[in-house]
Amino acid sequence: MSNQTSVYDDLIADGDDVEALVTGLSPDQWSTATPAPGWTVKHQIAHLAFVSHLAALSATDPDAFAEHVADARRDFQAAVNNALTAYMELPTDALVERWRQERDTAAKALAAVDPTGTVPWLVTPLPPSVLAAAGMMELFGHGQDIADALGRTRELTDRIGHLAWFGFRTRDFGYQAHGLTPPTQEFRVELTGPSGVVWEFGPPDATQRVTGPAVDFALLVSRRRHRDDLSLTAQGEEADRWLDVAQAYRGPAGPGRRPGQFAKR
Repeated sequence: MSNQTSVYDDLIADGDDVEALVTGLSPDQWSTATPAPGWTVKHQIAHLAFVSHLAALSATDPDAFAEHVADARRDFQAAVNNALTAYMELPTDALVERWRQERDTAAKALAAVDPTGTVPWLVTPLPPSVLAAAGMMELFGHGQDIADALGRTRELTDRIGHLAWFGFRTRDFGYQAHGLTPPTQEFRVELTGPSGVVWEFGPPDATQRVTGPAVDFALLVSRRRHRDDLSLTAQGEEADRWLDVAQAYRGPAGPGRRPGQFAKR
């Protein structure tokens, strides 16, 4: 995995890559339905802009952040939908420009926070590098929705190592989303990046193991592909169950993607 101190630069770079997916789109393409029910390409970018705005506030003005997300803590989806309305009213060029400013501000503000400290977030305070990695997961998942809607193939880099680490760190979220008790034993996860580098997480002697491509792991934990369409291998009953429920975000799992909905990797 690339050095954690570079996660902020990598966050900016991933944002630029997703922006490239929507550069030059026609009005009809902006209105293309994505695999997320009810969301067009424009909805996806509006959501990314809103999340970037929250991240910037968390790092620069915790009091304003607390006021801004009070409703979100009561009903996150309703708050997201309300926020999206303002972004959706913008012309697409203005929306992209605002998103670019929001994400750059967020990355630079998080980088300026004491790395040993935390910033407020929706459920619990997070170290700034963890929130940046969460932002990269947002970009990855929603960027994949856009790519799928437009029939594009993304060229991914070893920056995905941050997502591999984040997906491992958030293992218990999937169990909790399905009303299951997370296992107490630690897992071993070994993932291969696009360049061939191997990232290893967890104790080497763990009996519960997951191995495979890091890109496939990111697709799984962002719930953008069904496990049947990915080249991930589980050893151990709990590791196998994890691949059925894995997600790298809190809250309801949603329907996810169907087996065979997309070409098998």
